[in-house]
Amino acid sequence: MSFIIYPAIDVRGGKCVRLKQGDYGKETVYSEDPLQVVQEFVIQGAEWIHIVDLDAARSGGMENFPLIRKMAETASVPVQVGGGVRNMDRLERLLHVGVRRVVIGSAAIDDPGFVKEALARYPGQVAIGLDGRDGWVATHGWLKTSKVKVTELAQRMSEWGAEIFIFTDISRDGMLTGPNIDEVRKLAQACGKTVIASGGVHTEKDLKILAGYQHEGIQGAIVGKAIYAGTVHLPSAIKVTKEAGR
Repeated sequence: MSFIIYPAIDVRGGKCVRLKQGDYGKETVYSEDPLQVVQEFVIQGAEWIHIVDLDAARSGGMENFPLIRKMAETASVPVQVGGGVRNMDRLERLLHVGVRRVVIGSAAIDDPGFVKEALARYPGQVAIGLDGRDGWVATHGWLKTSKVKVTELAQRMSEWGAEIFIFTDISRDGMLTGPNIDEVRKLAQACGKTVIASGGVHTEKDLKILAGYQHEGIQGAIVGKAIYAGTVHLPSAIKVTKEAGR
């Protein structure tokens, strides 16, 4: 498995936006048409696309579902989707419309029974999203901070069959300050599974460094603001990370 860059599309109110450190009050709209953004990423060579339903993460609502369905149908590459997936109905609806992988976050804290069943029923199609704030798991669109350590939850989920984790350092998300490589490596070592890094990527050098730890289980990175801000050029970043993994 080679290192994969997941260009991110965060959807809120039907638009492609980015939040700073998960703050819904610090929103930047990058496109009125997320479907067009999907096509642009595919043209640039994306192997996967990462979509987050910010409205669902916050409220659990389904208002963006028709749009996400169209995005999954439009993309000629696999799509993974997260945000507000807290029950089997939501999970299966996403898989039914062509989403390849569903990311479960808050439910890993709130409803472990559902997560255990999801991992057993859909192995390989469920990723566990671990959003960290100072080492603790944050939930519900990062509005709440639990009393569970990121590494502890990762170990528990691994025991239940989780094979893929997405780790976001909230303090770096949308800040272009570089990923928290030490924490990503720590998580990979704790769970012994595949980890996708998220938050803080600023340059292709950041991605090259992450790709250099593939042997430790770091198999990808989600990149959002850096692409929209132009500090990462997706085609060349893909090339750089492929070379780093050889």
